[in-house]
Amino acid sequence: MTGPVPASTWEAHADLVVVGGGVAGLTAARTATRAGLRVLTVSKGGPTDTATVYAQGGIAVSSGYDVDAHVADTLAAGGGLCDEQAVRSIVAAGADAVTALADLGAVFDRGRDGRVSRTREGGHSARRIIHAGGDATGAEVQRALNAAGMPVLFGAAAARVVTDANGVAGLIVLSDRGIGIVHAPTVLLATGGLGQLYSCSTNPPGATADGIALALDAGATVADLEFVQFHPTVLFAADGVGRRPLISEAVRGEGAVLVDSHGNSVTSRVHPMGDLAPRDVVSKAIAARLRALGEDHVYLDARGIDGFSARFPTITASCLAVGIDPVADLIPVAPAAHYSCGGVVTDAHGRTAVSGLLAAGEVARTGLHGANRLASNSLLEGLVVGERAGLAAVERSGTATQVRDADLPEAAWISRESVQENMTAHASVVRDGGGLSAAEVVLGDTTAITPSTVTELEDVALATTASALVLAASTRTESRGCHTRLDHPDTDDDWRRPLHVRRSPDGTLAVTDLDRVPTGAR
Repeated sequence: MTGPVPASTWEAHADLVVVGGGVAGLTAARTATRAGLRVLTVSKGGPTDTATVYAQGGIAVSSGYDVDAHVADTLAAGGGLCDEQAVRSIVAAGADAVTALADLGAVFDRGRDGRVSRTREGGHSARRIIHAGGDATGAEVQRALNAAGMPVLFGAAAARVVTDANGVAGLIVLSDRGIGIVHAPTVLLATGGLGQLYSCSTNPPGATADGIALALDAGATVADLEFVQFHPTVLFAADGVGRRPLISEAVRGEGAVLVDSHGNSVTSRVHPMGDLAPRDVVSKAIAARLRALGEDHVYLDARGIDGFSARFPTITASCLAVGIDPVADLIPVAPAAHYSCGGVVTDAHGRTAVSGLLAAGEVARTGLHGANRLASNSLLEGLVVGERAGLAAVERSGTATQVRDADLPEAAWISRESVQENMTAHASVVRDGGGLSAAEVVLGDTTAITPSTVTELEDVALATTASALVLAASTRTESRGCHTRLDHPDTDDDWRRPLHVRRSPDGTLAVTDLDRVPTGAR
C-alpha cells in the first residue's frame, strides 16, 4: 500500500483533458472539439458508470415568462446562499442547451398532443420538468452523448493535477497501461459527487469525491460542502448499504403521498407545498417523524396514480425486484445521501481561481444551488456549464506546457468503512457539535500512503473531502438548507455567506474567511 510509484509508462498531449464521462464532461468535450481543440477525456469507469445514468426525474427547463419563476424557485430552495446572477445565467440558457441535446438525438417523452411532456417536482411552482423513458432521463442523456462518438479513455483515474507558475501543466493518470502523463494547459474536473462518503447513497460506486481532492491539492478553493442533499424518498431495505434506488419525487408530483406507519401525513403543517416542498424540508420532516416513532422508514402511497408502471418503469422494476408492487403496496422509503450542493468554486463558465483548472457538474460550486438544490437543476447545470467550460478551454489553447515527472506525493489515508460509518453517524440529515467533533477525531487518525491503485486514490479523496466537509459543518453554527444542526436549530443572517475551504501551505485544511465568521463560532 505504501510502496513507491513507478515512473510513467505512457504520455499524451492535449489542449484539454476532461476528467469524467457524464453529462458535464462529455458536453464539454464535444464543445471543445468542435472549437478545434485536441481533447482527451478520461473516465475511471465504463461508458455507463456515471451518476448521469441514474438521474430519474428529468431536466428543469424554462423559457419566456417562466424563467423568472424558475429563478425564484431556485433562490427559494437555496436558502439564501445562491448567487442570483449565476442562477439567472444558467436557468436562462437551459432551453438552448436542451435543444442542442435533442439535436444529438436525445428523445424526450411527449403527450398525446405531440408536445414534450412536463411534470412538476418538489420546490417547483410549475410543471417544467421534461423527462425521457418515463423515469430514465439520465440514461437517455447519457445514451445520446455516448452516441455522439467522443473518444474516451475508460478505466483511467486522475491521480494529480500538475501545476506550475503559469497554472495547469497537465494531469497524472492511473490506467491499466500504467501511470500516464498528459501534457495539457487545461484540465476540466467533471467527476460527479461524493455520495460514497455515506453508507447508503443514490450515487454509483465511483462517486468518491475525486474532483474535490484533486482541486484542493491543485490550490483551488471549495465551498458549501456542508450542504449535502439527502433525497427524501429512497427505496428502503433493512441493513441496506451502497447504492440504493431512489423513488423520484416526480412520483409525488403525479400525486403520491408520504405517510408514516400509522397512515398519517408526514409533511402536513410542515410546509405550504406539503409533499412537494424542497428536498431538505421533506427529508428533515421524515427524519423528525422517524425519531418520534423510533422507526427507520416511512411509506410512499402511489396506489392512486393511474398507469404507474408505464410512467415509472424504472421505479416499478426496482420495487418488484424486492417484492413490492407499487400499484398495490405502500413503498417503504427513507432519506439517503443524494447530491452535493457545494464543490469547487467556479464562475458560471466553470473557471476556478487556478489558471487552466475548470470544473463543471456536481463537483463544481457555481452558486446555482446554494444551501439546497432545486430538483432537476442538476442535469440542467451539467449541460449549460459543460458547454461553457468547453468554450472556456479555448482561452489557454496553444499554451506550451510540460509535466516533468509523475511523482505522487504522500497523502492521508483512512479506511473507507471508517469514513462512511462516521459520516453516516455524525454528518447526515441532522448533525450536532458533539458528533462532528467525534468525526473530526476519527478522520484525523490517518496513515500516510503513496496511492498506487484506483481504490487507494478513491480512499484518499474520501478522507480529504470528509475532513473538509466536517470542518465546514462544524464551523457553520446555524441550520440552513441541507445543513441542520440540532444544537443550533435557527437560521442566522450573519451566516448568509458561503464558507470557503482551502489547503494551507502546511498541508492542513482551513476555512479561509474566518475573519467573516461570527465570533461565537470560531
